[in-house]
Amino acid sequence: MIFDLGLLAKIFAINLSYVTLNTIRFMLTMKGYRILAPLLSMVEIVIYVLGLSMVMNSLDNPLNLAAYALGYGAGIGIGIKIEDWLALGYTMITVMTQDVSSTMPNQLRDLGYGVSSYRANGRDGERLVLEILLTRKAERHLQNKVLEIDPKAFMVSYDPKYIHGGFWSKRVHLGK
Repeated sequence: MIFDLGLLAKIFAINLSYVTLNTIRFMLTMKGYRILAPLLSMVEIVIYVLGLSMVMNSLDNPLNLAAYALGYGAGIGIGIKIEDWLALGYTMITVMTQDVSSTMPNQLRDLGYGVSSYRANGRDGERLVLEILLTRKAERHLQNKVLEIDPKAFMVSYDPKYIHGGFWSKRVHLGK
């Protein structure tokens, strides 16, 4: 068995690059970036073929396969970190508070958030429910602000698939 550190490093780096791009491309596809995702996939497949051919040409050395597998795992982790940093798209956060007379809706509106609110009945009584659409980049800030106003608030966030009209309609469709 030949120990070629340079080849191992190349295999690792190529697969790390491929899987990082693959993870980002998948997330772009899920967010509806219909031009950027296919363009990225063309670069991704070239890198994939290069890395796979390097491993296939030297299957007699299990270290090459190990470098390929390590690059794959590291690429997924880095791809997820990059996507978190980019924070593409929008999220919808539902906030429920026990204080039905809370000034939270207006406090959040004053910060620039679009807030729809209504009263609902929970197991333990009436609640104030807020529906807030925002960019993913602003999600952590909003969560911290809500908890600052009401530390007992209940929050749920999810990615909206389709958005039309309302407060964000002009901003949502830019760049896709």
